[in-house]
Amino acid sequence: MHYMLIAEAQGKALLRSAAIATPSSQELRSLDEARACRIALPVAVKAQVAAGGRGKAGGIRKASSASELESAFEAIMGMRFAGEAPSSVLVESWLDIDRELYLAVAIDSRIGGFNVLYSPRGGVNIENGPLPLSYPVGLARNFRAHAFRALLEPVESDPKVRERVISTARRLLEIAQASECTTVEINPLVVAKGGALIAADAKIVLDEAAAFRKAATASAIAASRDKAEHDIRRCEEANLMLVWLDGEIGLISGGAGMTMAAMDAIDGAGAQPACFLDVSGNPTPAGFGLAFDLLDRAPNVKGILVSMFGGGLHTDRVAKTLVELLARRTSAKPVTLRLNGTRSDLATTILRDAGRQNHATLESAVADIVKRVAGAQS
Repeated sequence: MHYMLIAEAQGKALLRSAAIATPSSQELRSLDEARACRIALPVAVKAQVAAGGRGKAGGIRKASSASELESAFEAIMGMRFAGEAPSSVLVESWLDIDRELYLAVAIDSRIGGFNVLYSPRGGVNIENGPLPLSYPVGLARNFRAHAFRALLEPVESDPKVRERVISTARRLLEIAQASECTTVEINPLVVAKGGALIAADAKIVLDEAAAFRKAATASAIAASRDKAEHDIRRCEEANLMLVWLDGEIGLISGGAGMTMAAMDAIDGAGAQPACFLDVSGNPTPAGFGLAFDLLDRAPNVKGILVSMFGGGLHTDRVAKTLVELLARRTSAKPVTLRLNGTRSDLATTILRDAGRQNHATLESAVADIVKRVAGAQS
């Protein structure tokens, strides 16, 4: 087989087709195009070559003004990288970076398929740090969120980052399989100041003989991911956090710690969570309404667990919201509730008066929804 490292601009297009965020960008091939560039300053100006080591060789520069952009474009286009002249220059929005991570999927003949690699420290000096952790998946369909999560927990302390990394890794596997890639690497995978993950670079190596299929596979991946990307965007606008997973139990929870505990409990009960959906940023009728709307329409979600802990949040208000929302709901998917903490005694009474049970423990709530989903599917 013949392998081909594609340029970053092509790689980023493939990432975007799988709903992986990349910086706003524009590919430039002439000085006139550089002068007409529409990307807001400051920007990163990046040589487009099928070779590594650009950053250390001066092929990536920051431009804070139009004149700096033009100068960087001219300088980079006159350079050589491993003997190769740039075909173009990619101009991207300069990112406000909180952290740099490393995430990759690569073929490993020893396991007969793909290996997922992750490090909580990425960037140009990744090779000088500790080896990334390895999750030997094999065939892409063997990827399991809970297995990867267990590997991530000792090295990645931020639970929201963990869930976003899991979701991104799954998409990299889809890209690698659909486009016959030997390597799909994001270094760095940036944690932006707002918490979003953004692919600041893309190194994709694919089978050159399969090039004629690339456009079709990119379109297929894009079609399958458009809805997921739209859902995530709606949640971000409503101050909710959503990460789609591969299970059947839709989880609506409050706070990363509570959400992770509920996900672990679902795993322990022999089922799988369908999402990481944290409504603590907007525990209102609008927030819960959006959460139920998304899960009720998701075909893989067979039942919904609402698990909220009321510290600063009064659970009786949540109970009233849920009673009104569930009374209007038309979906037949089973719903199990567990509201614990501030005024949970009142919440229990409100739910009971409406014919709903407030489970006393997380374990009993999880057991209930798992049993109800299994019964509905049998």
